[in-house]
Amino acid sequence: MNVPMFETEHLILRRFTACDLHALYLIYSDKEVNRFLPWFPAENIDDAKSIFDSRYADPSAFAYAVCLKADDYPIGYVNIGNEEPYDLGYGLRKEFWHRGIMTEAVSAAVECARKCGIPYLTATHDRNNPRSGGVMQNIGMRYEYSYEEQWQPKDFSVVFRMYQLNFSVPEDYVYKGYRDNSSVHFIESVR
Repeated sequence: MNVPMFETEHLILRRFTACDLHALYLIYSDKEVNRFLPWFPAENIDDAKSIFDSRYADPSAFAYAVCLKADDYPIGYVNIGNEEPYDLGYGLRKEFWHRGIMTEAVSAAVECARKCGIPYLTATHDRNNPRSGGVMQNIGMRYEYSYEEQWQPKDFSVVFRMYQLNFSVPEDYVYKGYRDNSSVHFIESVR
């Protein structure tokens, strides 16, 4: 499947290229940006190259650079797994936080995934990072459950909240893989 490039009102979502290594480094090296993500921050441009090779080189992946239309320079990313559990992930350089950029980018990527036949999406966030959950809620995802996991490679316990958005599966279908793989799972009151 060839995943298209597209534009929103303020953004360009396109594939990362090898020319974007410096931008990838800026996104993945910031400790605060990557605090709630399951990897350690990039330490150098070689780490950025490894990230590009492992996450962005596959042309069939729903893996987008999020760029402002003004300069087409990547300031963030949106990724959607193309296999179950069709996990949605995103990140944005902190100087661009709180401007609605991620909600705009994620909304567009989700619509593309729906049109491309993805049956549903899941997304998880550390419950200590409620702003990420806010993006999930803003795009219409529904909270389903929370679960605890020993996060690797950082090796500490995290409680995740799992959200889901169904397209071509029954409205009440819930992906239970995260819950079933955790001995600690429960339903929280989430706003």
